[in-house]
Amino acid sequence: MKMLTRMQQENARTIRPLGLSGLALSLSLVLAMSAAPAAAQTAAAAPASAATQSAEYRLGSGDVMRVTVYQNPDLTLETRVSENGLVSYPLLGNIKVGGLSVTQAENLISEGLKKGNFVKNPQTTIVVLQVKGNQASVLGNVNRPGRYPIETADMRLTDLIATAGGVASTGAEVLVVSGKRNGQPYRVEIDLPAIFAPGGSANDIFIQHGDVVWVDRAPMVYIYGEVQRPGPMKLERGMTVMQSLATGGGITLRGTEKGIRVNRKDSEGKVETLQLPMDAPLKDGDVVYVKESLF
Repeated sequence: MKMLTRMQQENARTIRPLGLSGLALSLSLVLAMSAAPAAAQTAAAAPASAATQSAEYRLGSGDVMRVTVYQNPDLTLETRVSENGLVSYPLLGNIKVGGLSVTQAENLISEGLKKGNFVKNPQTTIVVLQVKGNQASVLGNVNRPGRYPIETADMRLTDLIATAGGVASTGAEVLVVSGKRNGQPYRVEIDLPAIFAPGGSANDIFIQHGDVVWVDRAPMVYIYGEVQRPGPMKLERGMTVMQSLATGGGITLRGTEKGIRVNRKDSEGKVETLQLPMDAPLKDGDVVYVKESLF
């Protein structure tokens, strides 16, 4: 019993100096430590929610949508957004939804029903059935050229090209995107393979309503004479004379490397005949001719 008493006394001496002020300080430290992770989670979640809101699809003229109000089947409506961005909704009349996000349009209808005392606590849902108001076109050398809906506000160039089936085998690697930005004409040339290089994602631009993507024909070279497979071929980046001969199946037994000539147009459009080394790069429109050996 004496030993327990001594231990209790020693513990009491250790705890007693802490006092009420010490306990308050300890509690405040514990509360601060527990609140810090929650604040960090809130700060981290804020940018994500802002990004989600900015990327939400916005209604446009021609869009077909279905509006439903929970437990009010009489207020269900399938309608088309007019050219002026208006829809006619029961009890509310014409409502301008063009340019609004789906969430904003839902809140607008709910607010109108609540203020008019038509529904006490309306829960409105809008589903876009057909996207007609926001579209972009892909033309030229793609597998499925045409006009495609922009179903999300964060649609990028690569998304649109993928929707069009990708660039065709005859298509160029440099694309042209034209449209309008802030009411001003917009045109930019984009190197598609460079998007997938390190640091190239910034070139994968956002697509907006009315944009037109043009995929030109790929640069070509032509080879004829004493080669296995004469004819046109796609000019790959940095393709040399030797690589073009290899693509053409190589020189025949009657051909000679000494008789290779490249016909090329100069800046004035005149054709000049060049004798280039085998590692010289070719240009778009070059015509490679392999002569027959005299011996």
